[in-house]
Order: sequence, then structure tokens, then C-alpha cells
Amino acid sequence: MKEPLRFQQILGIRFFVGEAQQAIDLIGERGGLVVVPSGPGMRTLATDRAYREALLGADLALADSGYMVLLWNMLHRPWISKLSGLKYLRALVLDDGFRGAGATFWVMPSRESVRLTLVWLGENGIKVEAGNMYVAPQYRGRMQDPELADAIERLRPRHVMVCVGGGAQEPLGWYLKQNLSYLPAIQCIGAAIGFLTGDQVSIPVWTDRLGLGWLWRTVSNPRLYLPRYWEARHLARLVLRYGERLPLAQD
Repeated sequence: MKEPLRFQQILGIRFFVGEAQQAIDLIGERGGLVVVPSGPGMRTLATDRAYREALLGADLALADSGYMVLLWNMLHRPWISKLSGLKYLRALVLDDGFRGAGATFWVMPSRESVRLTLVWLGENGIKVEAGNMYVAPQYRGRMQDPELADAIERLRPRHVMVCVGGGAQEPLGWYLKQNLSYLPAIQCIGAAIGFLTGDQVSIPVWTDRLGLGWLWRTVSNPRLYLPRYWEARHLARLVLRYGERLPLAQD
């Protein structure tokens, strides 16, 4: 007998708080937009219309932010568990439906990330052609990329892996969901693949399990990550004020 799926609404977003394989099975059955909101991203729900719209339009939101989960568990029962994008990805790359030739299409932030990802995938028995890799441009304003949508339409992969930065990838994933003629699994996993390929600092499994990935990244590059994670402190005010409710838009 399968365990029931569990969800928790936080700040108007319906988060999945179960196991990674349950999430993979759920999205694999029907496709859809998967988002993994960060704490710094969640704090902009009231002010970033495109980000807010994308999260509300997602088919599956993973409770990746250790800070958000900690805040919620301090104030509410029953407790929820964190499901990181990295843990989800580690399970996803073992799934048969993901590993087949032509099953995936990757949207990457740079040519170097493409190179590293192709090497890592090949070493792990996942065959991906260079034509299934797309280097994203510097998006400005509304997230629209007809060239990307056309490439996906031609290849029709089962999984579209959106690996650009948080805050940009969610609106891009939402754009793809609205503009493709079919519904693949549009996986907005951000830097998660970089933790495995070496494009980002490697995060040990025990660190991710304890919800300390943010600390690991901060220690590795405090100048880059400390200001970002410091901004996430504003999330506490939103959770205290709104709880399950969507924050009032301020834009």
C-alpha cells in the first residue's frame, strides 16, 4: 500500500513534503512544472510578480528551503520535512525514465556548465547529445525565449531541466509550460546539478540532509552567498504574518 502524498500550504504555495521518489512518480505520470523555491526567493513573493505567478502556476513545489521549514516547524504542527532539490535530483538521475537517450533537455547558464554536465552525465551512464544542451541568454524583463521553446518542440524530451539561477528559472519554466504544445516534466532545479558536476561547490549528503547546504555554500564563497542568504531573514516576517495565506502583492 502506497503512503499517502502529503502537502502543506505555506504563503499561498502548496508544497510537497513527502519523499523524493513520491515526487518523481507524481510528476512522471503527468508532467508539469516543478519548482524548488529558495528562502531568498520566497521573501520576494509580495514584490516579484513574475516569480509569484510562476510558483502559483507550478504543479509541484518542493520544500527545499531549510530556513522556511525551520520557521514553519517552530510555529506549527504537525512538523514538515525538507526535501532539497539536490536530494530530489540524486533520486531522479537513477530513474529509468530519465536515463534514456533523448529523455532530457538541459537549459544551462554557461558553456562551461554544459561541458561539466555532459561529462558527469556520461560518467554516470546517462546519454545526452550536445544538441540537447541549451545555453540560456541573459534574460531581461519578461521571461520569453521562443528559440528555446522551438528547440524543445523539435526534440520533445520527457524532462526539461532548467538549471539557470533562482528567480529567473521559475518564470522561464512557467513560460515553457504555457507555450509548449505538450507537457513534459519541466524541472527548475537551479544549481543542484552543479553540486554534482563540480560547477558549484560539492555539498556532502550529510550536509544536505541536515539542511546546512546554505552554510556550506556560504563558507565556500562568503562574498557571494552571505548577502544573498542574509536577505532571506525577511522571510520570517512573512511567515509570521501570513502563515498559509498568500502575501498581499506590493507591486
